[in-house]
Amino acid sequence: MGTSPLGHAYGTPDEKEALAAIKEAFDLGINFWDTAPFYGAGSAERLLGHGLRDLPRDQVVVSTKVGKYAPGQPADFSAARVTRSVTESLERLGLDYIDVIQVHDVEYADDLKQIINDTLPALAKLRKEGVVRYVGFSGLPLDAFTYILDRAPAGLVDVVLSYCHNTLNDRTLLPLLPYFKSKGVGVISASFSSMGMFTKQGAADWHPAPKPVMEAAAAARRAAEARGVDIGTLAIKESVAAPGVAVHLMGMKTVAEVRVDVRTMLEALGLAESPQATAEAEAAEEVRSILALHMDVTWPTGNPHNRT
Repeated sequence: MGTSPLGHAYGTPDEKEALAAIKEAFDLGINFWDTAPFYGAGSAERLLGHGLRDLPRDQVVVSTKVGKYAPGQPADFSAARVTRSVTESLERLGLDYIDVIQVHDVEYADDLKQIINDTLPALAKLRKEGVVRYVGFSGLPLDAFTYILDRAPAGLVDVVLSYCHNTLNDRTLLPLLPYFKSKGVGVISASFSSMGMFTKQGAADWHPAPKPVMEAAAAARRAAEARGVDIGTLAIKESVAAPGVAVHLMGMKTVAEVRVDVRTMLEALGLAESPQATAEAEAAEEVRSILALHMDVTWPTGNPHNRT
């Protein structure tokens, strides 16, 4: 369960509803929560910590991040700052250890060498001390992932989080899965909806995708709706079909969203039947046709000199 929606990324969350959603997620079998100080300048971590308070600690996996701290503030990946950030996250979450700690959006570093030489070793030190259990990083540009993993010492990185590269119009994560496996690195795939682009509501005004991609996504959404199919359902099912992904991460903030997404996930895994299977198959074919000319199109992010 991703918690960026709990940090005002997609509007102001209803805290009571969000807490109920966390409990519902656990009851339905979700055991992995991903958050970050950046989500609402710490508010998502606090809300998640409240929601997890009464759940058995040994049955939940909590992942948070370091490096980006609040919208509008510069990133800081220095060893001292990320070490302090872990302490701050522990306090907000109400935990005495963090299962997974990730460097948040490595492409925003002044230099990717800083991530390799300073940031990740500082987190590895905390791993050795038992403050965190696994160390990783996240980002958008996949070439930054290979740059870091090709230069980092073996065993330094346990996991990576990729987003918007396992979606209806971007499959660029998939060819890299054997590479990550060869490095002994687990993969978290996030944002099946491409940050809201493949949802009923469509993308927010701030979405950075090029205009032709946004227009194609809107056309795909209309085509699915014409067949009575939610484009978000297609996005989830297309993404979950990818082999070699350890965790499929979805942002949710209401009980209704949790129930729908869990049901969709079970259908995608073949553990439940879809009453709309035929309509979904037809809609998926039409959506692929609409998006065919806009496949694997991403957007620039982070510091330009970090694009290897």
